Amino acid sequence: MNVLGHGTQKFPHAQLTCSSRGLGWQGIAAELRSHPAGDLPPFQPDQLEITIALATERGAVVSRKGAGQRQQTRVDAGTIWISPVGVSEDDIRITRPLSRILHLYLPAQPFDTLSDTLGGGRFGADAVRYLAGVQDELIRQMGHALLSEMTAPSAGGRLLAESLGAALTARLVQAHSSHRGAAVAVATPRQALDTTRTQRVIDFMRANLGEDIGLDALAAVACLSPFHFSRMFHKRVGLPPHRYLAQLRMEAARSMLCEPHRSLADIAEACRFSSQSNFTRAFRQATGMTPGAFRKTAGADAAKEAAAAPQFGKA
Repeated sequence: MNVLGHGTQKFPHAQLTCSSRGLGWQGIAAELRSHPAGDLPPFQPDQLEITIALATERGAVVSRKGAGQRQQTRVDAGTIWISPVGVSEDDIRITRPLSRILHLYLPAQPFDTLSDTLGGGRFGADAVRYLAGVQDELIRQMGHALLSEMTAPSAGGRLLAESLGAALTARLVQAHSSHRGAAVAVATPRQALDTTRTQRVIDFMRANLGEDIGLDALAAVACLSPFHFSRMFHKRVGLPPHRYLAQLRMEAARSMLCEPHRSLADIAEACRFSSQSNFTRAFRQATGMTPGAFRKTAGADAAKEAAAAPQFGKA
């Protein structure tokens, strides 16, 4: 599923600043682009696109036509456009250059699997409306969280992105579709995470810390839908799945740092960080010191403990 192919085709002249390509996300993708003024060619998407302006561009207007509607929208920070699957855009005109535009892409398939989450109805991606100038603080927050993860990947980043993808899918159906107002189904006792299933998920995380763990895999272990799993795990454990997984990986990194011959690059890779620099940044944020400083401190503490231990067999 080449979700990122959408942006390449639709915006041939836009400059790509940052992309989720290579981060392992499934079921959602993101790009940060700057756009020149001018006209875009006609386009019919096979992915759903959410576009969020991150900066106010004085005097800039986006004019577009799709689903029989002509929309003209000023580009203010936080403005959102929604482009559903299958809605052909006959023309798009940008009157002035746009410096920071976040594009989020969702495939059609997750919309077809929402029946367990939203009251049992069937919801296709084509039910989402073609909208411009949308004001939705929840979508903005999720967009900024994805942007932050894309620019500074974390140890639980894939899980975070996929959880947000599931949440965005549900939000679009609830608030911006022909099924607007659909209620999220309350989890039944069978869907709630009991102690046994929660421990099964945690054991799976611990056994696969070096693997690329996604939302679908954890939801399958818990025997829940991806949307219900994220909510129920958070309720049960007190942390969302991506933060719990990142915490486990950070604990593993601390243990590995006590192995003096293991390189920082090897530890970063083993704990699923995209680079040693991202590992260093996340480790300092979690512990207040760099991995190298932690290793030196751990080594010094071990030497002190050895020196203070009773020396048996000596006169």
